[in-house]
Amino acid sequence: MSRLILIYRLKDGVSPADFETWVKTVDQPAMRSLTRVASFETFRVTGTLMGESAPSCDYVELFDITDLAAFTSEDMTGETVQTIMGAFMGFAEAPEFLIAEAV
Repeated sequence: MSRLILIYRLKDGVSPADFETWVKTVDQPAMRSLTRVASFETFRVTGTLMGESAPSCDYVELFDITDLAAFTSEDMTGETVQTIMGAFMGFAEAPEFLIAEAV
């Protein structure tokens, strides 16, 4: 199992309420329907635990992917992910896609 972590800010002018409605009604149902996506959650970043500085991102997404090679070679190029990614890129500013494994 691999974990995919996305961190990003919303583009200027994007309403958090509109984005979160899209996440709940379009993004999560579509991505969760993929057989290699074991789980997918989106988190709004509300602050930092220590210090006074602003968080480095607005949102964090966590995916558990059962077969990363198949996900990247088949799902990422498929219609569902391409449609979602097209819409997502209209909301997100310079998202960072991280692949992580438990230590």
